Amino acid sequence: MRTALVIAALATAGAGASAAEPVDIELVLAVDVSLSMSPAELGIQRDGYAAALLDKAVLDAIAGGAYGRIAVTYFEWAGNTSHQIVVPWTIIATRSDAERVVSRLTANPPASARRTSISSALEFGADLLAESPFKSAKRVIDISGDGPNNQGTPVTEIRDQLIEQGIIINGLPLMTNGGYSSAYDVPDLDAYYSNCVIGGPGSFVVPVNDWEQFPEAIRRKLVLELAAAPSSRPPIIYAQAETPYDCLIGEKIWRNRSWMWDSR
Repeated sequence: MRTALVIAALATAGAGASAAEPVDIELVLAVDVSLSMSPAELGIQRDGYAAALLDKAVLDAIAGGAYGRIAVTYFEWAGNTSHQIVVPWTIIATRSDAERVVSRLTANPPASARRTSISSALEFGADLLAESPFKSAKRVIDISGDGPNNQGTPVTEIRDQLIEQGIIINGLPLMTNGGYSSAYDVPDLDAYYSNCVIGGPGSFVVPVNDWEQFPEAIRRKLVLELAAAPSSRPPIIYAQAETPYDCLIGEKIWRNRSWMWDSR
């Protein structure tokens, strides 16, 4: 029995060692599915990421890296207990790899959930990076959302902790004013993300003002993250730490919600 356990342990150790292969980037895609978004909009998000991962420019950017491969995981989030992994850590080096990721993205429809906790999503993303079986010099959490943090730890506190760990946070604020309710929206969500959410060397925000822009925004954002292409950058806002902004605006709106629906 002891011999069997030793053999099993050695096999597990060997599998872990072989899995810890180097990649150019460990990329966490954290996608908002709060109730403020309609089923159609949730579908647009899934389809947008699927199309981007199969785009030639994205695949060329992956192939152009030092190792020619990246590790990616995709999860959907809402409140501080709503985190659903759709794609576990997966290597993408070829179109076939990307197609396998896309098959997972399109296998089942997304499900929405209550509230908006960006801070908890960032913590969950950091946990995924800590558990990653791969290694890289660049670890990124790419977070999208259509409203400010209104649940959990203040987002700046978590952001600062992750930056200290060497994690880069990029943002995709969805300024589409669609979905079921805009009661918890802020008109300058891009500025909120720029000042309160993103961080780390070269961190950036790609605002989406219309759902028709979403697929192209995802494609360009991934190319920018993977290859830092200077010629086709999307509209971006770089972090401005010196710009004053109330990063607790989402929490304050939530506290004053007596006349609002308890949705997001």
